[in-house]
Amino acid sequence: FSVEGAMVRAQVQQWPTLKTTEGTSINISCSHPKIQGTDFIQWYRQLSGREPELLVSTLKEFEELPDIGGQLSVSGDQRRSWLWLGRPWRGDAAVYYCALGP
Repeated sequence: FSVEGAMVRAQVQQWPTLKTTEGTSINISCSHPKIQGTDFIQWYRQLSGREPELLVSTLKEFEELPDIGGQLSVSGDQRRSWLWLGRPWRGDAAVYYCALGP
């Protein structure tokens, strides 16, 4: 199955499509070089036919995401983040959005 990234605003860059097999971990990366001190790093997931859902909104360098069996890591300078899915399955096939926000 595949997961897709989408550019949410000009300050955020993602790569369009990643593929994995069920049970094989995957890292989805996002670049946000123009992040400002008040910006939260946000990740959303949009399953087919559904509204986007907020997975995490953080200023931390690391967040466990037990609801999706994943983790979010943020570089020390906050210019990059990685959403890691540990054991994805077909139900995780979605568009994953990275965004910056208040």
